[in-house]
Amino acid sequence: MMRVFLFVVTNLAILLVISVVFRLLGLDSILAQNGVDLNLGALLVFSAVIGFTGSLISLLLSKWMAIRGTGAHVIKEPANETEGWLVRTVQQQAQAAGIGMPQVAIFPSDAPNAFATGARRDAALVAVSTGLLQRMNRQEVEAVLGHEVSHVANGDMVTLALIQGVLNTFVIFLSRVIGHVVDRVILRNERDGHGIGFFVTTIAAQLLLGIVATMIVCWFSRRREFRADAGGANLAGRPAMIGALERLKTPDSQPLPDGLRAFGIKDGKGFSRLFMTHPPLEERIATLQAATGA
Repeated sequence: MMRVFLFVVTNLAILLVISVVFRLLGLDSILAQNGVDLNLGALLVFSAVIGFTGSLISLLLSKWMAIRGTGAHVIKEPANETEGWLVRTVQQQAQAAGIGMPQVAIFPSDAPNAFATGARRDAALVAVSTGLLQRMNRQEVEAVLGHEVSHVANGDMVTLALIQGVLNTFVIFLSRVIGHVVDRVILRNERDGHGIGFFVTTIAAQLLLGIVATMIVCWFSRRREFRADAGGANLAGRPAMIGALERLKTPDSQPLPDGLRAFGIKDGKGFSRLFMTHPPLEERIATLQAATGA
């Protein structure tokens, strides 16, 4: 979940900054430039500029944010045999997947964890936690690395950025349309410009629509996990991939922190399942076993 979590948080922060800057510069007044009429064409352009700008900047900052957000140490020159093995393994998998060599990093965390991020397939970052290296054997770690390299090869971060940009656009667009209707139709504000009802309603609608957008992003993330599992199985072997997922279910594995679930995730129940970035481990294992008839 980590790459998605950091991406979404950065994206929301950038959207907030851009919205405030546009408001301070008076650019938001374009929405009311025709008096009481809402200029839908101008609003859509305005929404797309903010939505895609936030998403693309988040993508460009994804490696920087991930390294600093996790305290990851990027391996430039391997300091020991384990670091050397990690770099060689990622290099071999990157060549097999047809992508450029990613940066390889280790970040401090007792939980078995890993993530991959980056704006380009040929300049990505693959990181694993110290807990993962301690709790998994090398075949299982290799499968985890293959899973993350597959995310890079599949272009998941770029696709996520495009989906997030589209969702941002419609969240901003629809929230302002709703705010306009409440302000002018329900509250019957006839002054030039918008009243307080517009701004309050717009903020509330943006929050609610943002939750729906988050559900869509999480749904996309769950779908991509199955494909990355298949990629990890191809690069490291299906038994190793299944073994890595099984390892995350063992009692001696510490629960993954809520904000830092990257490779595995607890099962969600009811409404919470809509916000799961990863499918339940049982479903992922069953999918891999079904592919081999196991």
